[in-house]
Amino acid sequence: MAQERIDLDTSLGYLLKEAASALRQAMEDVLRPLGMTITHYSCLELLAQRPGLSNSELARGAFVTRQSMNVLLQALEQDGVVERPDAPPAGRALPTRLTEKGRRTLDTASAAVRSVEQRMLAGMTDAEQAAALRALRSMVQALRD
Repeated sequence: MAQERIDLDTSLGYLLKEAASALRQAMEDVLRPLGMTITHYSCLELLAQRPGLSNSELARGAFVTRQSMNVLLQALEQDGVVERPDAPPAGRALPTRLTEKGRRTLDTASAAVRSVEQRMLAGMTDAEQAAALRALRSMVQALRD
């Protein structure tokens, strides 16, 4: 008995992967001239919205390993974009915060990334965007349960 194959023309999973790939490429294209990667941008955005995150929390939020995040944080700290205390205030985690330079860098990058998202959503009504957001959240939750 032959296994049923996935039809790539109608597979929602394949289309999501294709959309994620196109989004990633568009984001890389606008961030590269700023000297940033998507992980770099994600780290700054996470810190702006959740100041004081640890290396492990940032790694989870940016979908990278702790080691990769640690290397990035060291570079960002040397560039004066983030700051961490010399010693952890409690436990072992070093909470990271954006500096003023980091906030300015993020403002520029956020505008570039926002332009990509606006381009991606340009053909959708507000109702369609809201429905897509609900559907995607539902899919993520179903796969995590």
